[in-house]
Amino acid sequence: QVQVAESGGDRVQPGESLRLSCTASGFRMASWSVAWFRQAPGKEREGVACLNVNDGSIEYADSVKGRFTISKDKPKNTLYLQMNNLKPEDTATYYCAADAGSFGGGWTDFDLWDFWGQGTQVTVSS
Repeated sequence: QVQVAESGGDRVQPGESLRLSCTASGFRMASWSVAWFRQAPGKEREGVACLNVNDGSIEYADSVKGRFTISKDKPKNTLYLQMNNLKPEDTATYYCAADAGSFGGGWTDFDLWDFWGQGTQVTVSS
């Protein structure tokens, strides 16, 4: 059974850093595309970062480029999202997504991803 589970969400102040983790079970993360999405209250779920299995390419939303880094630890079968210089507008529930396929520019379409975690809350506030 394919499952992903996020952890690491917290309440932090602007400018601080946080690392989210996504542990996978039932599949090898090294062979699947994986991504982080987020959803703020009253807003649509948006793609934050993606690791595409097809060519190993990494994509980021413009709003997080230079601040967030997506990576995966293959032996631990775990996906990470390192978030630096956090801003209040980064406040959201963060979700891990996984899919056996590969994505091009359409990775931000959340309907295309097959497996989701329950989410972890990140709050950035002074």
